[in-house]
Amino acid sequence: MRATLIAVILLSTTASPAFAQQPGTTINLRVEKLEKEMKAVQRKVFPGGVAVAPEIDSTPSTSSLPGTPASAPIADLTARVDALESQLGSFTGQLERTGFRLKKVEDTNRALEDRLKALETAAAAAKQAASEPETPPVATPLVKPATSTTPKPAAAKPATALTKPVTPATATAKPVASDPKRAAAIKAAVEIPVTEDPIEDTYAYGYRLWAAKFYPEAVAQLKDFVAKNAKHRRVSAAQLFIGRAYLDDGKPGLASVAFYENYQRNPKGERAPDSLYWLGVALTKLKKLPDACKVYQEFDEVYGASANSGLKERVATARVDAECAQ
Repeated sequence: MRATLIAVILLSTTASPAFAQQPGTTINLRVEKLEKEMKAVQRKVFPGGVAVAPEIDSTPSTSSLPGTPASAPIADLTARVDALESQLGSFTGQLERTGFRLKKVEDTNRALEDRLKALETAAAAAKQAASEPETPPVATPLVKPATSTTPKPAAAKPATALTKPVTPATATAKPVASDPKRAAAIKAAVEIPVTEDPIEDTYAYGYRLWAAKFYPEAVAQLKDFVAKNAKHRRVSAAQLFIGRAYLDDGKPGLASVAFYENYQRNPKGERAPDSLYWLGVALTKLKKLPDACKVYQEFDEVYGASANSGLKERVATARVDAECAQ
């Protein structure tokens, strides 16, 4: 009986440490898990840097004094681990929200960079196409064919109708046609405007040359007008019809340069929206469909709210021709 009692006492003595270690073991596992998570967060926040050392209170705990029950330090440690887990969860949430906001800022910057690259690409494509040799111009039929071998000169308006008579030499540029027959044909087909406004007459004559399909002469006339009247309200229209003359003459490379320069130099000009539309058309003829689509996107962003309905419809049709994504 006595031997049995001693065995029971010995058994209880050896088993009690194992039972005491169970709460401590659980705490150790939680602390190790927290340490691993904290190191992962530190690697995310301080990549390649020095991790922040934990702050450890060196003040001895009163729970470790002799005579204090063993459960007090375990409960205190459990509470501190719970608080640490809560703080770690809060910190992780803040890190995720910060990362989300940073991603939105990066997406916005990327969109602005794409828009800038689109314009730069269109300009580079236009200049590259302009540097390529164009095919020689083909003679075009006259709007008003001559009825005889010797064309009749156009009748000039009487000078009595003007308060300040202006001769054609002061209102227009010099003829650019070196062929006497072509010069005579131009004179017969295109009437030289003579009004009280010689500057307006210079522009009007260049427009009439384009309408009559005398494209090289129209380009020379309109360029002369732009060079001499840079601040005139007709400059935007003159630059547009320079591009139209190149395009109708089978020179889309030179046309794209003229349209782009008109839009870039005077985006608020009266024919700037039309120039952006025709720039897309010229790039489509050059088989540069992605660049044309970027130009039409620029048109929607800049002139989508102010352009007239007719121009918007033409842009919509041109987007289909360029195979742009809808």
